Amino acid sequence: MKLLFAIVHHEDAGSLVDALLDQEHRATRLQSSGGFLKQSNATIMLAVEDEKVEAVLAIIRESCHSRSQVVNPMPPIMEPGEFFMPFPLEVEVGGATVFVVPIERFERV
Repeated sequence: MKLLFAIVHHEDAGSLVDALLDQEHRATRLQSSGGFLKQSNATIMLAVEDEKVEAVLAIIRESCHSRSQVVNPMPPIMEPGEFFMPFPLEVEVGGATVFVVPIERFERV
């Protein structure tokens, strides 16, 4: 068995969990936040039999999409009298980061 951690954009999390449940995969959704943009993410955890890992990864690929977003960067700490003009920056957000970890023991109680 494998433990999958999928870190996904919050906009994709609901449809991902629904798609996993439609295929009878049990999943746990945790709210999280990213470090770069400090935006809301979701971490989806699920235990999967080895032969079903690729099918679950296909569901994740189908449900989680990258998109462009314009953000205003946070100004650095400045000294009095300095002037900082933030320019909007276009970045790619979304998609999924997936970790696949072997499970030594699994019990459902």
